[in-house]
Amino acid sequence: MNRILMIDDDVALTELVKDYLQLDGFEFDASHDGPAGLERAQSQQHDLLLLDVMLPGMDGFSLLQQLRKTSNCPVLMLTARGDEIDRIVGLELGADDYLAKPFNPRELVARIKAIFRRIELVQQNKERQVTTITVHDLQLDSASHQLTVQQQPVQLTATEFQLLDYLIRRVGQVISKEELSKQVLGRSLQLHDRSLDMHLSNIRRKLAQHSAQEYIQTLRGSGFRFVPESDPC
Repeated sequence: MNRILMIDDDVALTELVKDYLQLDGFEFDASHDGPAGLERAQSQQHDLLLLDVMLPGMDGFSLLQQLRKTSNCPVLMLTARGDEIDRIVGLELGADDYLAKPFNPRELVARIKAIFRRIELVQQNKERQVTTITVHDLQLDSASHQLTVQQQPVQLTATEFQLLDYLIRRVGQVISKEELSKQVLGRSLQLHDRSLDMHLSNIRRKLAQHSAQEYIQTLRGSGFRFVPESDPC
Protein backbone atom coordinates (compact mmCIF):
# COMPACT_ATOMS: atom_id res chain seq x y z
CA MET A 1 0.00 0.00 0.00
CA ASN A 2 1.47 3.34 -1.09
CA ARG A 3 1.89 5.94 1.63
CA ILE A 4 1.45 9.62 0.80
CA LEU A 5 2.48 12.68 2.78
CA MET A 6 0.67 15.96 2.11
CA ILE A 7 2.28 19.18 3.34
CA ASP A 8 -0.32 21.95 3.21
CA ASP A 9 -1.55 24.45 5.78
CA ASP A 10 -5.15 24.15 4.52
CA VAL A 11 -6.52 21.64 7.04
CA ALA A 12 -9.91 21.34 5.33
CA LEU A 13 -8.25 20.56 2.01
CA THR A 14 -5.96 17.93 3.51
CA GLU A 15 -8.99 16.24 5.10
CA LEU A 16 -10.78 16.22 1.74
CA VAL A 17 -7.75 14.76 -0.03
CA LYS A 18 -7.34 12.22 2.77
CA ASP A 19 -10.89 10.96 2.23
CA TYR A 20 -10.38 10.56 -1.53
CA LEU A 21 -7.00 8.86 -1.24
CA GLN A 22 -8.04 6.47 1.48
CA LEU A 23 -11.03 5.41 -0.62
CA ASP A 24 -8.51 4.46 -3.31
CA GLY A 25 -6.46 2.41 -0.87
CA PHE A 26 -3.64 4.87 -0.13
CA GLU A 27 -2.23 5.49 3.33
CA PHE A 28 -2.21 9.20 4.16
CA ASP A 29 -0.25 11.50 6.46
CA ALA A 30 -0.34 15.30 6.68
CA SER A 31 1.80 18.15 7.98
CA HIS A 32 0.67 21.76 8.08
CA ASP A 33 3.93 23.74 8.16
CA GLY A 34 7.24 23.65 6.34
CA PRO A 35 9.76 22.58 9.01
CA ALA A 36 7.59 19.75 10.36
CA GLY A 37 6.78 18.66 6.82
CA LEU A 38 10.45 18.53 5.86
CA GLU A 39 11.30 16.45 8.91
CA ARG A 40 8.57 13.94 8.06
CA ALA A 41 9.53 13.88 4.39
CA GLN A 42 13.16 13.16 5.29
CA SER A 43 12.09 10.16 7.36
CA GLN A 44 11.81 8.24 4.05
CA GLN A 45 8.61 6.58 5.23
CA HIS A 46 6.50 7.83 2.33
CA ASP A 47 6.22 6.88 -1.34
CA LEU A 48 5.04 10.25 -2.65
CA LEU A 49 4.85 13.83 -1.40
CA LEU A 50 2.09 16.38 -2.12
CA LEU A 51 3.70 19.75 -1.50
CA ASP A 52 2.03 23.16 -1.35
CA VAL A 53 4.08 26.22 -2.31
CA MET A 54 2.78 28.61 0.36
CA LEU A 55 3.61 27.18 3.80
CA PRO A 56 4.28 28.74 7.22
CA GLY A 57 7.82 28.46 8.51
CA MET A 58 9.37 27.34 5.20
CA ASP A 59 7.95 27.68 1.71
CA GLY A 60 7.52 24.67 -0.53
CA PHE A 61 10.42 25.61 -2.81
CA SER A 62 12.89 25.77 0.07
CA LEU A 63 11.54 22.50 1.43
CA LEU A 64 11.92 20.77 -1.93
CA GLN A 65 15.44 22.12 -2.35
CA GLN A 66 16.44 20.69 1.02
CA LEU A 67 14.69 17.38 0.39
CA ARG A 68 16.41 16.82 -2.95
CA LYS A 69 19.80 16.80 -1.21
CA THR A 70 18.97 13.43 0.34
CA SER A 71 15.85 12.01 -1.33
CA ASN A 72 14.44 11.25 -4.78
CA CYS A 73 10.93 10.65 -3.41
CA PRO A 74 8.39 11.67 -6.09
CA VAL A 75 6.95 15.14 -5.44
CA LEU A 76 3.75 16.60 -6.85
CA MET A 77 3.68 20.37 -6.31
CA LEU A 78 0.41 22.18 -5.57
CA THR A 79 0.55 25.67 -7.09
CA ALA A 80 -1.74 28.67 -7.48
CA ARG A 81 -3.85 28.55 -10.62
CA GLY A 82 -2.32 30.54 -13.45
CA ASP A 83 0.99 31.09 -11.67
CA GLU A 84 3.34 29.66 -14.28
CA ILE A 85 6.43 30.90 -12.45
CA ASP A 86 5.65 28.66 -9.47
CA ARG A 87 5.27 25.65 -11.76
CA ILE A 88 8.54 26.34 -13.57
CA VAL A 89 10.48 26.88 -10.33
CA GLY A 90 9.04 23.70 -8.85
CA LEU A 91 10.09 21.63 -11.85
CA GLU A 92 13.54 23.22 -11.88
CA LEU A 93 14.02 22.23 -8.23
CA GLY A 94 13.09 18.62 -8.93
CA ALA A 95 9.31 18.27 -8.67
CA ASP A 96 7.93 15.38 -10.73
CA ASP A 97 4.61 17.01 -11.56
CA TYR A 98 2.37 19.89 -10.53
CA LEU A 99 -1.33 20.60 -10.14
CA ALA A 100 -2.94 24.03 -9.87
CA LYS A 101 -5.32 24.92 -7.06
CA PRO A 102 -8.25 24.66 -6.83
CA PHE A 103 -8.20 21.17 -8.31
CA ASN A 104 -10.61 18.31 -8.76
CA PRO A 105 -9.67 15.58 -6.25
CA ARG A 106 -10.26 13.00 -8.96
CA GLU A 107 -7.59 14.63 -11.12
CA LEU A 108 -5.20 14.61 -8.16
CA VAL A 109 -5.81 10.88 -7.66
CA ALA A 110 -5.26 10.32 -11.40
CA ARG A 111 -1.93 12.22 -11.30
CA ILE A 112 -0.77 10.24 -8.28
CA LYS A 113 -1.69 6.93 -9.91
CA ALA A 114 0.15 7.96 -13.08
CA ILE A 115 3.33 8.61 -11.08
CA PHE A 116 3.08 5.21 -9.39
CA ARG A 117 2.42 3.51 -12.75
CA ARG A 118 5.62 5.05 -14.10
CA ILE A 119 7.57 3.77 -11.12
CA GLU A 120 6.07 0.30 -11.50
CA LEU A 121 6.85 0.27 -15.23
CA VAL A 122 10.47 1.16 -14.52
CA GLN A 123 10.70 -1.73 -12.07
CA GLN A 124 9.22 -4.13 -14.63
CA ASN A 125 11.60 -2.91 -17.33
CA LYS A 126 14.56 -3.57 -15.05
CA GLU A 127 13.66 -7.26 -15.09
CA ARG A 128 13.34 -7.44 -18.88
CA GLN A 129 16.05 -5.15 -20.18
CA VAL A 130 19.78 -4.86 -20.08
CA THR A 131 20.19 -2.69 -17.05
CA THR A 132 23.41 -0.86 -17.93
CA ILE A 133 23.70 1.24 -21.09
CA THR A 134 26.78 3.20 -22.14
CA VAL A 135 26.69 5.85 -24.87
CA HIS A 136 29.43 8.43 -25.35
CA ASP A 137 30.90 8.99 -21.88
CA LEU A 138 27.54 8.45 -20.19
CA GLN A 139 26.60 5.27 -18.34
CA LEU A 140 23.08 4.66 -17.08
CA ASP A 141 22.22 1.78 -14.76
CA SER A 142 18.45 1.33 -14.42
CA ALA A 143 18.80 -1.40 -11.79
CA SER A 144 20.63 0.81 -9.30
CA HIS A 145 19.05 4.03 -10.64
CA GLN A 146 22.50 5.54 -11.09
CA LEU A 147 23.92 7.75 -13.81
CA THR A 148 27.56 8.64 -14.37
CA VAL A 149 29.16 11.01 -16.87
CA GLN A 150 32.91 10.64 -17.33
CA GLN A 151 32.73 8.33 -14.30
CA GLN A 152 31.29 11.12 -12.18
CA PRO A 153 27.88 10.50 -10.52
CA VAL A 154 24.98 12.70 -11.64
CA GLN A 155 21.95 13.06 -9.38
CA LEU A 156 18.60 12.94 -11.20
CA THR A 157 15.07 12.97 -9.89
CA ALA A 158 12.91 9.91 -10.60
CA THR A 159 11.15 11.61 -13.52
CA GLU A 160 14.40 12.94 -15.00
CA PHE A 161 15.93 9.47 -14.80
CA GLN A 162 12.91 7.89 -16.50
CA LEU A 163 13.01 10.45 -19.31
CA LEU A 164 16.70 9.90 -19.92
CA ASP A 165 16.26 6.14 -19.71
CA TYR A 166 13.46 6.25 -22.30
CA LEU A 167 15.50 8.38 -24.71
CA ILE A 168 18.81 6.54 -24.36
CA ARG A 169 17.17 3.16 -25.01
CA ARG A 170 15.97 4.63 -28.32
CA VAL A 171 19.26 6.31 -29.19
CA GLY A 172 19.09 8.03 -32.59
CA GLN A 173 15.30 7.84 -32.80
CA VAL A 174 13.18 10.98 -32.85
CA ILE A 175 10.67 10.77 -30.00
CA SER A 176 7.71 13.15 -30.09
CA LYS A 177 6.63 15.19 -27.07
CA GLU A 178 3.29 13.37 -27.15
CA GLU A 179 4.99 9.97 -26.90
CA LEU A 180 7.27 11.14 -24.09
CA SER A 181 4.33 12.60 -22.19
CA LYS A 182 2.27 9.43 -22.50
CA GLN A 183 5.07 6.94 -21.88
CA VAL A 184 6.97 8.77 -19.14
CA LEU A 185 4.54 11.24 -17.54
CA GLY A 186 1.61 8.89 -17.99
CA ARG A 187 -0.74 11.40 -19.63
CA SER A 188 -1.49 13.00 -22.99
CA LEU A 189 0.31 16.23 -23.78
CA GLN A 190 -1.63 19.23 -22.49
CA LEU A 191 -1.82 22.72 -23.94
CA HIS A 192 0.75 25.09 -22.39
CA ASP A 193 2.17 22.25 -20.25
CA ARG A 194 5.92 22.86 -19.98
CA SER A 195 6.69 19.91 -17.72
CA LEU A 196 8.64 17.96 -20.34
CA ASP A 197 10.64 21.00 -21.44
CA MET A 198 11.61 21.80 -17.87
CA HIS A 199 12.56 18.22 -17.01
CA LEU A 200 14.71 17.96 -20.14
CA SER A 201 16.27 21.35 -19.42
CA ASN A 202 17.20 20.10 -15.95
CA ILE A 203 18.77 16.96 -17.43
CA ARG A 204 20.82 18.98 -19.94
CA ARG A 205 22.00 21.37 -17.22
CA LYS A 206 23.14 18.54 -14.97
CA LEU A 207 24.92 16.71 -17.80
CA ALA A 208 26.62 19.92 -18.94
CA GLN A 209 28.29 20.22 -15.53
CA HIS A 210 30.39 17.18 -16.44
CA SER A 211 30.71 17.19 -20.24
CA ALA A 212 30.45 19.52 -23.24
CA GLN A 213 28.93 16.68 -25.29
CA GLU A 214 25.44 17.32 -26.69
CA TYR A 215 23.40 14.30 -25.60
CA ILE A 216 19.80 15.34 -26.25
CA GLN A 217 18.75 17.26 -29.36
CA THR A 218 15.53 19.20 -29.75
CA LEU A 219 14.13 18.90 -33.27
CA ARG A 220 11.63 21.72 -33.65
CA GLY A 221 8.21 20.46 -34.61
CA SER A 222 9.30 16.82 -34.31
CA GLY A 223 10.47 16.07 -30.79
CA PHE A 224 13.72 14.94 -29.18
CA ARG A 225 16.41 12.36 -29.73
CA PHE A 226 19.39 11.03 -27.85
CA VAL A 227 22.43 11.64 -30.07
CA PRO A 228 24.19 8.42 -31.21
CA GLU A 229 27.96 8.15 -30.94
CA SER A 230 28.32 8.12 -34.72
CA ASP A 231 26.47 11.44 -35.07
CA PRO A 232 28.78 14.28 -36.20
CA CYS A 233 27.00 16.65 -33.79
